Amino acid sequence: MVHKAVIPVAGLGTRLLPLTRALPKEMLPIGDKPVIEHTIRELVESGIDEITIVTSSRKELVQRHFAPDSDLEQQLREAGKDELAASVAELSSLAHITYLYQNGPYGNGTPVLNAARVIGDEPFMVLWADDVFVAEVPRARQLKAAYEEARAPVLALMPMAVEDASRYGVPVVEEDLGGGRLRISGLVEKPRPEEAPSRYAAIGGYVVTPGVVAELEAATRRWHERPEGEIYLTDALHRHAAGNPVYGQVIDGTWWDTGSPLNYLRAQFAAALAHPAYGPELRKLALES
Repeated sequence: MVHKAVIPVAGLGTRLLPLTRALPKEMLPIGDKPVIEHTIRELVESGIDEITIVTSSRKELVQRHFAPDSDLEQQLREAGKDELAASVAELSSLAHITYLYQNGPYGNGTPVLNAARVIGDEPFMVLWADDVFVAEVPRARQLKAAYEEARAPVLALMPMAVEDASRYGVPVVEEDLGGGRLRISGLVEKPRPEEAPSRYAAIGGYVVTPGVVAELEAATRRWHERPEGEIYLTDALHRHAAGNPVYGQVIDGTWWDTGSPLNYLRAQFAAALAHPAYGPELRKLALES
C-alpha cells in the first residue's frame, strides 16, 4: 500500500526567471492556489497523507504557506471572514508534511534518495510541484491503483506527438496490458524523433520501490568515486527495468506543465477559464477583444 509521497522543490526554476528570482516556482499561482497546493491536494484526495518535501534554504515561502497562522485566523474571524479563516486553518492540517534539505550531487534523483533514507523500506510516490493534472480520477490515485495491481515501480505516461520526443524520457514498451497499463523495459532520455522507442512520454509521476532506491544509491556511490554528470531518477528506473518488472500507466486526464513561461501561461489561462465564477467573465472579455 502506498501512503507516503515525496515532492522535490529545491530546483532554481531558472526557465521562469525573472519571475522566480524571489518567488519559488512551486508558489506560482494556478487559479487561486499555488502549484504545490494543487499537488498536495491531489495526494490527499488519493489517500496519501504523509508527505516529505525536499527543499532548500531559498524555499522558505513553501513552508510558510502550509504553516499554522493563528494570528491571521483570529484577524479574519474578528473581521467576520469566517470562511477565509477556515481555509487558512485547513492548509496547516491537509497532511502530515515533513521538510528535508536537499544534500548531494545535482540531479532530480538526489532529493528522492534523501527522502528515501527517512521513509525507509517501502514504496512511495514521487510528484514534481510544477505539474497540474485535471482528471476525474486524480493522477496520484491512478498511479496508486496501478502499483497495487503490479507491485512494481510505475511511471505516469501520456501520449505524445513523435516530434516532441526530444523533450521527454520515452519508455521502451514491451507489452500493452490494457487499461492504459504498459510493461516497459527501459527509458530513452530525450531521443531524436526518429529514434523514439514509443509514442509515450514519462511526465513526472512515479511510484518508487526499494529496488529503484538501491539503483540511486549505487549511482551516487559511482558519482563520489568519479564526480561527473547528475543523478537522475529516470536513469535509476532504466537500470532497474533491465532485470525487474517496471510498468507505465497512461494517465486519463489533462496535464499542464508549468515549468516554462509559455506552458505556465497556458495552465493559468486554462484554470481561469475553468473557474466557475471567473470563467464566464473571461470568455466574454476574450470575445470582446
